[in-house]
Amino acid sequence: MKRFTDKVALVTGGNSGIGRATALAFARDGAKVVIAARRENLGQAVVQEIKKESGEAIFIKTDVTRPSDIENLFKQIIENYGKLDYAFNNAGVGGPMNRLSKETMETWDLVMNTNLRGVWLCMKYEIQQMLRQGGGAIVNTASTAGISGSPGAAIYSASKHGVIGLTKSAAADYAIKNIRMNAVCPGPILTPMLEEIFDARPPMKEAYLSTILMGRFGVPQEIAGAVLWLCSKEASFMTGYSIIIGGGQTVTP
Repeated sequence: MKRFTDKVALVTGGNSGIGRATALAFARDGAKVVIAARRENLGQAVVQEIKKESGEAIFIKTDVTRPSDIENLFKQIIENYGKLDYAFNNAGVGGPMNRLSKETMETWDLVMNTNLRGVWLCMKYEIQQMLRQGGGAIVNTASTAGISGSPGAAIYSASKHGVIGLTKSAAADYAIKNIRMNAVCPGPILTPMLEEIFDARPPMKEAYLSTILMGRFGVPQEIAGAVLWLCSKEASFMTGYSIIIGGGQTVTP
């Protein structure tokens, strides 16, 4: 028996990178997967990939910065499946890299509205549904930048620190209600988002690599494995924590 047979899992930002890998992993482990993202062509491609492997998935076009899109997302989840067992709030942006004094209000709004407000809004609806059905598990994507500072990415780092605080506080609110909430904190993972940074600033690749004790970048599947474990029965006594998956990035000062 697969771990998530007859369960429903939502993955925001599920059309690329860590989200795509996690959506595929959930489907391969028996879950019915809801992929929510902005780019429909990529999202539908993941759905077709899942169906080719005899899995079940749907795509719902969603911009997590738009409250109306999030409301529609959860309406469609219930209309299609009637419940939500797991949620991986993964949609996020990096934003341009600048020293803080050169940052703009536009960057602040984009990064915070996506990475922090979007997670909060999704959690709000997820929790409401999970309360109605008696429980569930939520995993949020933070970052090693949410554990320590990140030069040139103060706003991004602040948003991910916020995700960790949000996760801890919400976990405390709903632990007694059988809703578990945890976060994953990836280090540098080879995703399209990170590759765009390296393409724009080639020296950044070696700079990032020098911070990783294992001497290599991570891959999306390594994060997906942690997300599925956090949603599984094996992690049933774990809530309010953040798992760092960064190849030793934050081990030394």
